[in-house]
Amino acid sequence: MSGIVFAIPGDLGAPTGGYGYDRRLLREWREAGIPARHLALPGGFPFPTQAELEATEALLAQAAPEEVLLVDGLAGGAFPQALAARFSGRLVALVHHPLARETGLPAAAAETLHRSERLALGHARAVVVTGPATRDALICDYGVPPERIAVAVPGTDPAPRAAGGPDGAALRLLAVGSLIPRKGYDLLIEALATLAGRSWTLTIAGSPEPAPATAAALRARIARCGLEQRIRLAGAVSAGRLAALYAGADLFVMPSLYEGYGMALTEALAHGLPIVCTHSGAGADALPDAAALKVPPGDAAALAKALASLIDAPAERRRRADAAWSAAAMLPRWRDTARIVAAACLGRDGRKVG
Repeated sequence: MSGIVFAIPGDLGAPTGGYGYDRRLLREWREAGIPARHLALPGGFPFPTQAELEATEALLAQAAPEEVLLVDGLAGGAFPQALAARFSGRLVALVHHPLARETGLPAAAAETLHRSERLALGHARAVVVTGPATRDALICDYGVPPERIAVAVPGTDPAPRAAGGPDGAALRLLAVGSLIPRKGYDLLIEALATLAGRSWTLTIAGSPEPAPATAAALRARIARCGLEQRIRLAGAVSAGRLAALYAGADLFVMPSLYEGYGMALTEALAHGLPIVCTHSGAGADALPDAAALKVPPGDAAALAKALASLIDAPAERRRRADAAWSAAAMLPRWRDTARIVAAACLGRDGRKVG
């Protein structure tokens, strides 16, 4: 087959880890000369209307017969079986994490997504996942044969080491990710409320648009805790602004309840930041214990204890920062990620099916 049609629902420019992964694949393929193009699908996935499903089928049908259809899991996991079956000989699924595992879904919606994703994956000639935890979930809970799964963890770019805040200033904490329930920011605020007697500030860089009600609830919780002057919801930020936030941070925190990978964690590692995070996915598992304190997801008390142990101990923060900086050199690069995905689509050399 001659090329990749990368079918992605919604706004490819949206500031989320999943869309960032997709954008970077397209960029790397373009620079490597691998034939690939973006196909924009309707934005209603994973809960599309019938009209959006019909439009999706028409768009996919316009691809040349020799092109591979790589479908982002936000859409592919919600394909009706008949739609997936029509393109089964050419369909490759990219799964960031199973749709049914999104925090806050009603039970009926989660069951519907689990069923549709299981059926759709049954028609994929190959499946690409962004971490070992997602691979294991697809094998155990979705019946995908292991030999059809390729693991392509997100790459990480080299970055300058974080300088942190000025001496004597409040410790600068940074969290990165959209304001959605799965990110666990309510637990982070709860944890930090118990540490109000210590000197710290927190910036959360992440879009409120995917879950406006969650964002509003976070603002209200911050106000109730009297932390408006110490916790800033920065919203979606540009790449340059995000780099500046990493550079000026002293400690990175990710309180997620679940992550397929968690790209922000390895970005923090690349900047040489000490980390407090939850055992929430492959990204956390990939972090060396010397660089990161890891606590159970959903445990605000454990999160507070871990944060306090580093806020109170500058020497320990420096030791973990040194470990993070040393480990950063071993992180996978995006060109390797892109080659793995291209090979899953086109064959071993990323250009043809063998």
